[in-house]
Amino acid sequence: MADKKVTEQYYAPPPELSGWESFRQFLWNSETSQFLGRTGTSWAKILLFYLVFYAVLIGFFAAMLAVFYQTLDYRTPKWQLSESLIGSNPGLGFRPMPPESNVESTLIWYKASDEGNVNYWTNEIETFLETYKKGTSATDNRVRCDYNKSPLEDGKVCNVPVEEWKPCTSSNNFNYHKSAPCIFLKLNKIYNWKPEFYNSTDVLPNIMPEDLKKHIRNEHRASADTVWVSCEGENPADNENIGAIQYIPSRGFPGYYFPFTNVDGYLSPLVAVYFEKPKTGVLINIECKAWAKNIYHDRHERRGSVHFELMVD
Repeated sequence: MADKKVTEQYYAPPPELSGWESFRQFLWNSETSQFLGRTGTSWAKILLFYLVFYAVLIGFFAAMLAVFYQTLDYRTPKWQLSESLIGSNPGLGFRPMPPESNVESTLIWYKASDEGNVNYWTNEIETFLETYKKGTSATDNRVRCDYNKSPLEDGKVCNVPVEEWKPCTSSNNFNYHKSAPCIFLKLNKIYNWKPEFYNSTDVLPNIMPEDLKKHIRNEHRASADTVWVSCEGENPADNENIGAIQYIPSRGFPGYYFPFTNVDGYLSPLVAVYFEKPKTGVLINIECKAWAKNIYHDRHERRGSVHFELMVD
């Protein structure tokens, strides 16, 4: 019987390659026709999988977004007043604001004899008032209102004639160069919020400043439909240094500006607080409040009020 020859086969390890040769073979292996470790068929399958996967994902997201937008009204918020996050108690804001480098500061500090210093603050006010000085569209829908005339036509809004508020005008540098600055107050907008006015027949709150009480009692009923404003020093020493104050054009925000209903071109009412002769070289802490029956004050949370400091050198 013939001897059977048994052929033994051994595994031969791949040849050792240098780092560059190994990387080059990974990019393209001519023996197996692999690119980046995969054949053309393998790349086609994985690319097709991800193409279908992301197409379905994008389609699902677009469908959900379309459903979501069907629930929105671009002019009317779904949640209003006490049901909304901002609530139904408006706050006050002031202009000009300190530099952004000190964003937490509420100090208005300048030297009246320094033109460059004065220009910073007046330019801040100019920027803030730009919207009030020009129309927002080719067809301006602003009309002049008073207590006997509110914008009856749909799409009309009340004008805020800031260029007439002397001496708090741009041409007069808002009186900053005369050490008697004007600071502008703005009531924050809350959709469909309607103020409940104090008038001369009401029992006025004890915490209301006496000079404001006297002013309200002397007002005629029509012009009493106003969200009143008061500014005073936070401490007795501040009241001694603050000097006389004027409110321009009136001592509050007229009622015909309310409610805010997101009409194009709407302008929030403003009050320019003119400090006639604040004591120079002294830091004065000032608190301004808005007054209506449905505005509640909280000094710590700055509800219905605003705090700032004034220092004129």
